[in-house]
Amino acid sequence: MEPLNLPSYKFRIKSTKNKYVIFDIVRKKYVSLTPEEWVRQHIIHYLIEEKKYPISLIAIEKQLTINNLTKRTDILVFNNKGLPHIIVECKAHSINITQNAFDQIARYNLKLNANYLIVTNGLEHYYCSMDFENEQYIFLKSIPNYI
Repeated sequence: MEPLNLPSYKFRIKSTKNKYVIFDIVRKKYVSLTPEEWVRQHIIHYLIEEKKYPISLIAIEKQLTINNLTKRTDILVFNNKGLPHIIVECKAHSINITQNAFDQIARYNLKLNANYLIVTNGLEHYYCSMDFENEQYIFLKSIPNYI
């Protein structure tokens, strides 16, 4: 897999039925190792190991309904009160981050009201905090550590 602009972590990867799978420590199972999953697994480990978010507050592919359509967040981090705190949108490293990715995560946040948004392809990372009063996001240098 492509090296990413994130710390390297020890992953459990194995080959099964002519494809590679990676162990997801949140879902506690092996999942298909796609380029997007490679980015997602790095971000999960980044949030847990670098930013100290408890694994118990992280959900993967959390389902939500927007305009009668079923959508899934790539990563959703809750605060210690069980409310959405961070939404993460992961793209494969070969996918450029465009306004469409920000529009997608903003639509999710209309429903979830998370305080922070992350959009990443593993090479470029955009961190935002929400300014609900002015209905905009403010770009940050990084996401805050868990408190």
